[in-house]
Amino acid sequence: MSQRTRDLPRRSCLSIPGSSEKMLAKGPTLDADMVFLDLEDSVSPLEKESARSKVVNAIRNQDWGEKVLCVRVNDWGTRWTAYDIIEVVGQAGERLEEIMLPKVQSAAEMVAADLLLTQVEENAGLPRGHIGIEAQIETARGLINVEEICAATPRIETIILGPVDMSADMQMPSLGGGLDIPGYPGDYFHYVFVKILMAGRANGIQVIDGPYVKIRDLDGFREYSRRAMELGYDGKWALHPDQVKILNELFSPTQEQFDKAHAILEAYEEATTTGDRKGAVMFGDEMIDEASRKVAVKLVAKGERAGLVRSS
Repeated sequence: MSQRTRDLPRRSCLSIPGSSEKMLAKGPTLDADMVFLDLEDSVSPLEKESARSKVVNAIRNQDWGEKVLCVRVNDWGTRWTAYDIIEVVGQAGERLEEIMLPKVQSAAEMVAADLLLTQVEENAGLPRGHIGIEAQIETARGLINVEEICAATPRIETIILGPVDMSADMQMPSLGGGLDIPGYPGDYFHYVFVKILMAGRANGIQVIDGPYVKIRDLDGFREYSRRAMELGYDGKWALHPDQVKILNELFSPTQEQFDKAHAILEAYEEATTTGDRKGAVMFGDEMIDEASRKVAVKLVAKGERAGLVRSS
């Protein structure tokens, strides 16, 4: 995988249909951390093959800045997957950093993508292992196998929940996958969220929530995005530019949180290295210890990736 992208923030992951030259041209101007040019669900079957050249042209001839740049190929259950990888990865050049593999159901599918990528990289003159993989979990079978999927290849960089297809595969009656079911007393996706999160964290990869389908409902989008953020997810998909700003704000620590984390690290360092060298110490009205330090380290890292600087 591209070493540049593994630890870059993915607070906002913007989907751009690969068949739309207009939207492809607009992509570099939007403030998303990560952009994926889509060959799957947003592209009609009759446009899938012609969309490949449009995606390659957009990658090679547009300035994508520091964004993580990815292409979502079609899943292994279709006739397009291998040719998506061969044509796009083989022609796009080094600026393409990842492919996204949808509807992953087993570790074998990840291994197959890894092996094919190795051959394509060699033929295209790319460094071996340059292309990372983002894997989508969208079926019951994929959820059952998510731990093995996350450990299947060193190319994997993120694991992603696909709530709409997951709802369909689970035969849930709601037509708005991942949204509220008024008659259900609780969050019916909580188990799915936590299982994917644990598999990702156990394997040191980022964990991303999928789309919120009511594009004009920005208040609802913010609330559902908060669910993933509070659980510890790294980011969420955006289907519209208006959603990008909300995600960048929501998945970044506030200045107050960032400054407090720095102060906790300083207080803990002083407590453990001077005087009585205590392993736990009072910080205001809180007791802080090694666990507090670990939380603060992660929060500082996330703030720095978002461009925060400690207040004077």
